[in-house]
Amino acid sequence: MLATLLPMGQQPTGTERPLRADARDNRNRIIAAAAEVFVEQGPGAPLEEISRRAGTGIATLYRRFPDRKALTRAVALDALRRTAAEARRARDEEPTAFAALVRYAHRVLDIRIGAVFPVLLNEIPFDDAEISAVREDGVAVMKGLVATAQEDGDLRPDVTHADIGMLLVRLSRPLPGPMPRRLTEELAHRHLDLLVDGLRASAERTTTLGGPALTFGDLEALGDRPDPDS
Repeated sequence: MLATLLPMGQQPTGTERPLRADARDNRNRIIAAAAEVFVEQGPGAPLEEISRRAGTGIATLYRRFPDRKALTRAVALDALRRTAAEARRARDEEPTAFAALVRYAHRVLDIRIGAVFPVLLNEIPFDDAEISAVREDGVAVMKGLVATAQEDGDLRPDVTHADIGMLLVRLSRPLPGPMPRRLTEELAHRHLDLLVDGLRASAERTTTLGGPALTFGDLEALGDRPDPDS
């Protein structure tokens, strides 16, 4: 199990020495800026733009991340650590599993993992042991919340963990057109509030969900298959 997370999800591993406060702050600001710029411009975005937005020099960026691959890995690992931590906190602090799911969903929108991961999907080393461990940790907590909320009768029984994950990806993506980022994020939270009622179990519900009920394993398998529609 991962140790207590440092700010922005950074935790020394292996033989790494803890960073000084100023160095850790620079690292965190670079990761935050990289996530933002990658969403806006894609994984090939200029590293100079990332360092500018982080308020650091390009030399500082390369001192913390020797190449683009290292920076991409750090962005992915940071997002996974933070979302896993939010899932655990919600599970441990909320009175019901359904309340924990709702809280977690709103925090995921703030972290923007649903916007970052689709952009970096082909760049993330999912065979990396550390990334796999953190990812599986978060998935296990979420699966438990979904199962418990359904057992409690609060979450409709035909909803899967993957449904919630993909719903959050759809809400996290930036809206087209000249819409300010802050307004886009506020609308995502508003639309999530609207969708929460669709997740609730109800004796009066008559709508049957269309489409496949995908599991997390189904999503993993999709990454290994060629697109039949391409």
